[in-house]
Amino acid sequence: MKTIIYIDGYNLYYGALHGSPYKWLDIVKLCELICKEQNPSSNIITVKFFTAPVKAKVSTHGQKSLKSQSDYHKALQSLYPNTVEIFNGYFMQERGMLPRYQKPLDKQDKLEVWRLEEKKTDVNIALHMYRDAIKHQADQLVLVSNDSDLVPALEFIKNENANIFVGSIMPRRKIESGKNRSINKEISNLSHWTRKYLLASELEKSQLPDVVPSRKKPALKPDYW
Repeated sequence: MKTIIYIDGYNLYYGALHGSPYKWLDIVKLCELICKEQNPSSNIITVKFFTAPVKAKVSTHGQKSLKSQSDYHKALQSLYPNTVEIFNGYFMQERGMLPRYQKPLDKQDKLEVWRLEEKKTDVNIALHMYRDAIKHQADQLVLVSNDSDLVPALEFIKNENANIFVGSIMPRRKIESGKNRSINKEISNLSHWTRKYLLASELEKSQLPDVVPSRKKPALKPDYW
């Protein structure tokens, strides 16, 4: 079963990787592991990774964060040159006025803040999925995201190509004790199968080598990852 994966990079990062030791993630290996669990005939032909370059001036590690992201992308494309495709959007940083957090909400009590918004990613994912579906580029499309903005794309795909299989992987770690983040039920309902969480053991097994050779300098796992 020819399969294309669509990964919302920042949804994956903040849902499952932030604050973990698993950021140097082999996304191909992880998706293969999960897809073959659902259907052993799954054959991943392409992994499309949608993200945006970090803004160094607002990142915890500054320019180091930008280099780490760049090295990660280089490692993925060096290891999987015929499989991984990376599509970049961008971040927009602008002044905003937002209500202070308090209960009850006082809409007049506002704070001046920097608003950081990722642009193009949702539209890019939606268009790629829809185009691949109507062109019959694969037998199965798998979305790795918990973002409700992608629901209309799945609805269109279901209406236009009912024969194509759609899977969804919710990028959130399973918490053994305490409350797990809720999944997007609309995405799940539009999918033939849904993986509701990622296990720490799966993330641990799906790590890139610390050093990945490339055409020029090797890509090295960042020391603080």
